[in-house]
Amino acid sequence: MALKIALKPGEKLIIGGAVISNGKTKSDFVVENTVPILREKDIMSLKDADSACKKIYFTIQLMYVDEKNIPEHHKVFWDLVKEVVEAAPSTRQLLYEIGDNILNNNHYKALKLTRKLIDYEQEAINHVRHGKST
Repeated sequence: MALKIALKPGEKLIIGGAVISNGKTKSDFVVENTVPILREKDIMSLKDADSACKKIYFTIQLMYVDEKNIPEHHKVFWDLVKEVVEAAPSTRQLLYEIGDNILNNNHYKALKLTRKLIDYEQEAINHVRHGKST
C-alpha cells in the first residue's frame, strides 16, 4: 500500500537511510514500496539523546533505518535496557513490550512505545528535582 506524505516547507524526513529536506514550498509525494520512514518530529539526533531512555530511542531509530548494523544496535539496546531496569524496576513491563517489538522487527511501534518511556523518565526526573519521591 502506498503512503502519501505532505512535507511542510523546510521539513525533513528519513526514508530508508536517506535524510531528505524539503525546499521552500509544501510538497506532496507518494512512497510506493515498504521502506523505513521517519518524519522530522520523530527523529532524534545523537546530541538530543542525553538520557538513558532517549539513548534507547536513538538506538531503536538506528535499528529502524540502518538494518545492516542490527547486531551492533541490538547489543547497545539490550545493555541500555539492563541499565534502565536496574535503575528503575518500574519500567520493566514497558521495556518488555518495547523489546518484544524489537524482536519481532516492529521498530516503528517500538519507537512509539519508547516515547512513553521517555515521558516516564522525565516525570521521574521532575519528581526528584522537586524533592518528591517516586
